[in-house]
Amino acid sequence: MCSAARPGSFTAWSACGGTARAWTWPASSPMEIDFRPIGAFVRAHETTADRTATVAVLRPGGCTHLSLRLHRAQEQQAADEKYTQLLVKTALWLQGGCTLVTADETVFRWLQEAYGPGGVRTFDRDFMSGIYGAPFRVELHPTLPAVQEAVHPISASTVGCRIGIDLGGSDRKAAAVMDGETVYAEEVVWQPKSAGDLRYHYEGITAALRAAKAHLPGVDAVGISTAGVVLEGEIRRSSLFMSAPAAELDHCGRELLRRAVREVCGDVPCVVCNDGDVAALAGAVSLGRRKLLGIAMGTSQAGGYVDGGGRITGWLNELAFLPVDLHPAASVDPWSGDRGVGERYFSQEGVIRLAAQCGLAPEGDTPAQRLRWIQERAEAGDDRALDAFFTLGRMLGQTLPWYRRLLGCENVLLLGRVVDGAGGECLVNACRAELAKTGEGMEIFLPEESFRRVGQAAAAAMLEAAAE
Repeated sequence: MCSAARPGSFTAWSACGGTARAWTWPASSPMEIDFRPIGAFVRAHETTADRTATVAVLRPGGCTHLSLRLHRAQEQQAADEKYTQLLVKTALWLQGGCTLVTADETVFRWLQEAYGPGGVRTFDRDFMSGIYGAPFRVELHPTLPAVQEAVHPISASTVGCRIGIDLGGSDRKAAAVMDGETVYAEEVVWQPKSAGDLRYHYEGITAALRAAKAHLPGVDAVGISTAGVVLEGEIRRSSLFMSAPAAELDHCGRELLRRAVREVCGDVPCVVCNDGDVAALAGAVSLGRRKLLGIAMGTSQAGGYVDGGGRITGWLNELAFLPVDLHPAASVDPWSGDRGVGERYFSQEGVIRLAAQCGLAPEGDTPAQRLRWIQERAEAGDDRALDAFFTLGRMLGQTLPWYRRLLGCENVLLLGRVVDGAGGECLVNACRAELAKTGEGMEIFLPEESFRRVGQAAAAAMLEAAAE
């Protein structure tokens, strides 16, 4: 097991170089042959490419250039279009954007059809348009806009009395922290995805704040980690509010978190971040590492990245919607309608689905309860449960090199309930073994066992706005 330190510590993170648990590796998973990693397709496609095209991906305050490797041969056009669609979709969900500009007429036609009325990327188009508050556009222009990056220095503080809140799709967590010491932590089950009235969310958040505040002599700052897209400190879109009316969400949802903080804690500094960014921030500070990708595997998949300069990039980093599996029968995400995206694998949903295919019938009324049931079977040494985690670890090991190509990450920090206990240990070891096959020199880190779940809230308590 990973080396442990005092509960609630912000500094006791471990590389988990091996395992102290004695077991026999489970048999090769029946799902192994069905996973077709996107990275393998992209590498094979680019090997024979003989021309290039560029797409500029624009968002408010930023512009990135996506270089495409294509073919002149007509018989390769279908493969080129598939490749282009996958990479542009990946760029949008990784970096964010509401305008695509290219000088290549063929690429322009493909994108115009995909993101136009009735196109296959209608969900992506409408999502990006919604979070940026601007129409989504595809443009053909001989000159591309210049690259422009907006980055934000990471900032963390353990000084004073601080509250951290982590809002997930199955539970909400709260932590009260005094000068870096966690003095209170709670985890409460809730069902925000099915709640159509925002009062449910508001009351749940204020209850969490009050519970943490009761254990502090005062409140100096509040940090909130949340699933979903956060821009300028506001939740722009999140599956937490998927049942709430869009008009109500646009009218009052963006300020919901800050209103809750003001009601309970008064006019104190409040920083709101995507849960993946919180994981990356905590890891970068605690490990003293840069080029670090944080992956939170819980209700869904979340990601955050700290670059080589120790900065949060300001990108969306929505790993949940990045394509990872190109198998024709890959699992379909019910929200976006896309096949083979990250949240169908690197989340509790992925474990539950794999466990069922390994012969288990997970019990429980909620996905969180079904995951816990599978984890208990793994702790008991049930080879079917371990096989599910083993398979997921193999899939992650085949996906991480793709993330490295996209981000340049050298370090990976794993958080979330999926990596708890024996199942999580099996997952990590399988992932390491897969990476070793490819010679990828990436390091995988886990926080101490006591920090992994409620610890996301304690990490959020460190959040502090920094000067640009």
